[in-house]
Amino acid sequence: MTAANEAKAILERLGVGEAAWGGTLTVRSPVDGSSAGAVTETADPDAVVVRSVAAFDLWKRVPAPRRGELVRLLGEELRASKDDLARLVTLEAGKIVSEGLGEVQEMIDICDFAVGLSRQLYGLTLASERPGHHMRETYQPLGPVLVISAFNFPVAVWAWNACLALVCGDPVIWKPSEKTPLTALATQAVLDRAIARFGDAPEGLSQVVIGGRETGERLAADPRIPLVSATGSTRMGKAVAQTVAARLGRSLLELGGNNAMIVTPSADLDMAVRAIAFSAVGTCGQRCTSLRRLLVHESIADALIARLKKAYETLPIGDPRDSGTLVGPLIDADARRGFEAALAQAVEQGGEVLTGGAPVEGDGVYVRPAIVRMPFQTAVVEHETFAPILYVLTWSDFDEAVAMQNAVPQGLSSCVFTDSVREAEQFLSAWGSDCGIANVNIGPSGAEIGGAFGGEKDTGGGRESGSDAWKAYMRRQTQTVNFSRDLPLAQGVKFEV
Repeated sequence: MTAANEAKAILERLGVGEAAWGGTLTVRSPVDGSSAGAVTETADPDAVVVRSVAAFDLWKRVPAPRRGELVRLLGEELRASKDDLARLVTLEAGKIVSEGLGEVQEMIDICDFAVGLSRQLYGLTLASERPGHHMRETYQPLGPVLVISAFNFPVAVWAWNACLALVCGDPVIWKPSEKTPLTALATQAVLDRAIARFGDAPEGLSQVVIGGRETGERLAADPRIPLVSATGSTRMGKAVAQTVAARLGRSLLELGGNNAMIVTPSADLDMAVRAIAFSAVGTCGQRCTSLRRLLVHESIADALIARLKKAYETLPIGDPRDSGTLVGPLIDADARRGFEAALAQAVEQGGEVLTGGAPVEGDGVYVRPAIVRMPFQTAVVEHETFAPILYVLTWSDFDEAVAMQNAVPQGLSSCVFTDSVREAEQFLSAWGSDCGIANVNIGPSGAEIGGAFGGEKDTGGGRESGSDAWKAYMRRQTQTVNFSRDLPLAQGVKFEV
């Protein structure tokens, strides 16, 4: 069965009907290039916003723990549909089976987190300087939230945003990548079942908008949407940020990553090789947290490279549905052209391709992950190529290694492999890694939902998922109550009339 035919069968089981088809946006599976057909693009995005605004007027009045009940039901429906939805992620985004299952598990995990959060939207009680007064800070629902997601995590990133937004009292408008609309339609169908069980959710509480770049730009410019959460390239994020800032809206940006691993002489090389392999080639190098730069101490570089080459040359590459496959396809032919162009530039800039780099013949877009040894951090190394290319550079002084890691525009994820407490703590210090995520003895790729996810510099500065990321989806209000019969002014000001 072609990937596209299998995807259509899953969509029918999940409740996506024929109305989704017959449009102009053609969907192709990267697994074998087969087409599931053309999905229907949203004809009137403005009507979507109108429904979302109306839903907000009702949903913000629902107590937060009750809102959490809807997310709890969503978690139940996701558990029941986990295998089908994960398989659809594999078919549409090209992830291997375990990664597809892991992505849906991440959705379930954030549901559990958000249910607990619905009873913990804490504010503050503050001491007032005025007698007979008390002050407090509280968090209120913000309004419709636009989620623009990327192809590489076609459902999990939506869940990070939607589950928090829903318990915070905000409706959600989802504009998925035009490369992966099927998983969005399937997820909405799963949520619709939870909404039906919930019983009294307003119409338009969660809506999917299918369309291209112009549709996203139009929605981002709409002043009725107070928060735009966008995941994608730095170029896209800068455009969204300017559009939203022009109307004084809020943007939550998760953009490019150019993540590094520093390997020191004391590192456990067996652990390092395993971490490097997953971080650099998992999802075929198409994660924002993928390992792009390997910074190795010169005394161990040759030994580590030899181990890596051996591991790379035995990587099972192919159909991500097959048991044992570790490297699936790139998303499309444009991604392969970017992979090939970056390798050519690396060679022009003094690099040596040590292994990989060739296309794999057959249906779909498959390549052999590449390791490239570079003389220094050239222009191509400082650029994020969304493909499995690992640039290897050497260093002699730990401060030099940290400076090299930080000397790129992006600032998402980072890690160090060391058995030295001094090196580990320096890496985590204020003068260490400048990234939003910093790890010791684990790779940069992947994250648990309990911690806030995001990065600095060209990565955008946003934070999603756990910790106090929920505050981005609410408006903060300082409240003062006078329960006395006097009217003293702050700072001792006198104003008698």
